[in-house]
Amino acid sequence: MGEEKSHRELEEGIQRDFSRDMSYGDYLRLDLLLSAQEPQSEPPQHDELLFIIQHQTSELWLKLMVHELRSARDLLRGDDLSPALKRLARVKHIQHTLTDQWSVLATLTPSEYAEIRPFLATSSGFQSAQYREVEFLLGNKNADMVKVFAHDPTARAELQTLLHERSLYDEYLALLARRGYAVPAELLDRDWSQPYRSNPQLVDVFARVYAAPHEHWGIYETCEELVDLEDNFQLWRFRHLQVVSRTIGHKIGTGGSSGVDFLRRALDLTFFPELFEVRTRVGD
Repeated sequence: MGEEKSHRELEEGIQRDFSRDMSYGDYLRLDLLLSAQEPQSEPPQHDELLFIIQHQTSELWLKLMVHELRSARDLLRGDDLSPALKRLARVKHIQHTLTDQWSVLATLTPSEYAEIRPFLATSSGFQSAQYREVEFLLGNKNADMVKVFAHDPTARAELQTLLHERSLYDEYLALLARRGYAVPAELLDRDWSQPYRSNPQLVDVFARVYAAPHEHWGIYETCEELVDLEDNFQLWRFRHLQVVSRTIGHKIGTGGSSGVDFLRRALDLTFFPELFEVRTRVGD
């Protein structure tokens, strides 16, 4: 009897707490979240909800990734390496989730996609401001991409700011210089709006780190974390390419891009070139 009374009192206490404060749905704003899926197809097409939810959830994960990358960049700027690595570890898990999500969209056959494609009009993932923020934060700067968001002043302003700020990698190189590593001066004071270009002198710096990792452990570990980020990003890009290929073949994308060919060219982009180039030097 005593245990039953305690259990009942606990339940009543929980109910009072919720009635006094807020419910699960209130906290998460589920009224807004679950009403944000508005299929446009007429007559309604069963698979359009999948397409909408796939992309909305991706945008939520991208929002968290931007949040974590900004924090990691700021921590590197403040020479606070350990928590920066914690942020990057979380980003890697987000990347795995985003990559795995492609398997859900891959259940959409070409015939099923053809039924909803007309209702997408000119909307396209190419127009994701948050995805572009991720690329800018990682160093793939392109001023032309800012123009894509002329219709969205808030996104355009945010991207314009990021365009002229140091990327995550730029802040890492500045940290290396402050710690006495011979980072070339031209990498520490340049036009941040330009895409990063590989520097052979920096490869020499990393070669010394990789030749004696235990003497440079924090720096060595950060290098490998960055390699993981890029590796994961390339896996995401490849899965994107494969899903688009199996769904629409070589059709032009809804936003006017070249579709599969555009995505295939993206596989050649790199954020941290010296960290891959140095691998050829290890053990020589």
